Parts: sequence; C-alpha cells; structure tokens
Amino acid sequence: MSSTIHTPASTAEIRNQYFDRLFNTPGLKWLGQNTNHVPLHAAVRTALHQAIDDEGFRAYAPPLGLEALRDAIVDDLGLAGKQQAVVTDGAVAALALACRAFCGPQSGFVTTDPGWKWPLQFAARAGSPITEIPIYGEQYQYRLSADALTAATGENTGVIYLVDPNNPLGVCYTRDEIAAFTQRAKQIGAILIHDCTYRDFADDHHLAAEFYPEGTITIVSFSKWLGFAGLRLGALVASPALLEKILTCSEAPLGSSVIAQKGALAALAVKDEWMREVQTLQRANQKAVFDAVSRHPGLKVAVYPSQGNFLVIECIDAGVAPEALVEAFGDIGIMIRQGSYHTPRFGDRFVKVSISVPADWVTAFCEALPAALETARRADHCARPLF
Repeated sequence: MSSTIHTPASTAEIRNQYFDRLFNTPGLKWLGQNTNHVPLHAAVRTALHQAIDDEGFRAYAPPLGLEALRDAIVDDLGLAGKQQAVVTDGAVAALALACRAFCGPQSGFVTTDPGWKWPLQFAARAGSPITEIPIYGEQYQYRLSADALTAATGENTGVIYLVDPNNPLGVCYTRDEIAAFTQRAKQIGAILIHDCTYRDFADDHHLAAEFYPEGTITIVSFSKWLGFAGLRLGALVASPALLEKILTCSEAPLGSSVIAQKGALAALAVKDEWMREVQTLQRANQKAVFDAVSRHPGLKVAVYPSQGNFLVIECIDAGVAPEALVEAFGDIGIMIRQGSYHTPRFGDRFVKVSISVPADWVTAFCEALPAALETARRADHCARPLF
C-alpha cells in the first residue's frame, strides 16, 4: 500500500501555475503585460525563420552579444561612439546585472512608487536600503519632481532607478526634468539606472546618458516595442569604464538567444516603418479605451494620452476592487492587470490595460466593460490568486 504526500504549493509554484493557465488559454486577449501583439514586420519574420533554418543556434552567441546588434542598439539610441551595449536575456536580466554591480548594504536604492517591481527586489536581496518616492495622484501630477528626488537622496544613495516612461502610469519626463535628475545623481555620486523599456511609444523622450554619460546605465527591451517577450532579449548600455565594472558581476558568460538577436537586427533596420504602424494603432486604441471609460461614473484614466503602450484606469471611486475587475475580465478571456502588481501602497486604486494589441481586442474590452463592472461590484473577493 502506498500513499502520496501532498505538500502546500509554494508561492512560486502557484504563480507559475497561474501564468501557465493564462499562456494555455486559447484565444486569450493579452491586455495586461504591455506586450506587443501587432503582427510582425515581414522582414523580422523572415529573419527569425532563417535563423532557425540555418541552425546557427547550435553555437553559443558571443558573450556580450552579436557585434552588429551591439552597434545597432547604441546607434538606435543615438549614442554611437559614446556608449557600449551588452545584450541580455531580456531587460530584467539587464536590471538584475546592474543591481548586482551597484547595490549593497551601504548603497541606498531610490525609486518611485509606483514603478517596476523587480529591481526593488534585486536591490533588497543585495541589502540596499529602499526608498520609494510617492508619485501616484494629482497632488504629484503622477510624476517625480526634482525637489522630491533631492529630498529623498543623499550621500548614502548609491542607485537612483527611473522608469521612463513610467510603468504603469505612462508619464514621460521632459528634457529639463531629466537634466535635473542627472544633476542630482552626479552631485551625490549615485548611479542612475534609466529604464527606457517604453521609450519607443513616447512622443518625445530624452536619455539621461546625454547629460551624465559616466554614471548612467540605460536599459533597453525588445519585449514591448517589438513583441519579443517570449524570446527574452534586452540590453544594458553604459560607458566603457562603467561597463568594465558591471561585467565583473555578470552571470551570463554564454550569450543570449541567437534566434532573438537575428530577429532584433532585422527589426532595428525597419524600426521607423514598423513603429509608425504600431503607434497609429495603439494611439487609436488608447482613445477607444479613454472614451469607453469616460462613459462610466467613478472610472477615470489617470494619465492621457499615455506615453507608454498602456493606460491606468482608476476604479476606486466606482466602488470596484481592482482584483475583482481583473477576475471579471479574465472570466471572458481578457487579461488586464491589477494595481497591486505594481504598488502595494496605491494598488487598491486602479487597473492597468495594455493597448499595443489588435483593435478588435480593444473593442472587446470596451464592449465588455459595463458587464464586467457590474460583476466586479457583486464580488466579495477575488477567488483565484492574481500575480
């Protein structure tokens, strides 16, 4: 006679099972992860197929990335001849590398709330004291100010982490604001990590590296503008001297996906053409969501137009819990994101909707919004875990 021992699933297992259900849901409309679901440019599709057909993936890629791609990344940023790129397994890997290099018990980590959650965890693991500057709400204009940054930083600040455009709010900082942030970083000798994951969706974006090249780490992603989330490709860009310090902390000596790198090279060659199409679609999608939200008392789009490929929808005044609204949409095959994913402090106020998706997905969201609101109002709690 045998028996099976059942142990409670860990948080990591539960989280993985949640996303596995999403990934394996036929026809799911992904409006929650800021991923790009616009059909690929033909040149990129051809490059990906060719990279598989020629079986070049049987060899390891160069450890810092294909030289042609490294050059193309800094050229795309306008930093050719000034900075160097290291290709990574997604932007999250680039952020983890930067945090390993510069975070520690004597190195304070300062960022905004809300912002992107994973670098805070990387910094905390390294022992860095964490400071989150609140920017959510009209009293802050949903953005970081130079005065707030100055007040929150000092001689013990080692890293300032700035997501620009901000995820989830969609605000993008002006040239003067970026200049002020870099001036403060330089004044106190802090590293400034400029996470530019969503820069390609912004009308006007300015690089901190232009003002503070010796102390800025620029983070680049191919998951969002290009739609390579599942191919895991990003980059870290810095001065040669700074990069030399960073690379001593690298734990990826064998290079990133050859297939993804070949696709990215092709994409950068047609980026201007591609992004015109994507931007036209996502701006129209933004307006459709904004108009739909405006028809419901208590709902409000926090920042419009967003400079990212997403919108924050405030629902607290509508008497709706974000998790309940996420579940109501999930039950009809539409994935959106609850605010608590980004910020425990302000997460009860909003949901986030991603809009670089086919127009019919956004139409489905807008048409389902009234019924989803009613369903969410009747819900006492969220029955399934949300991550």
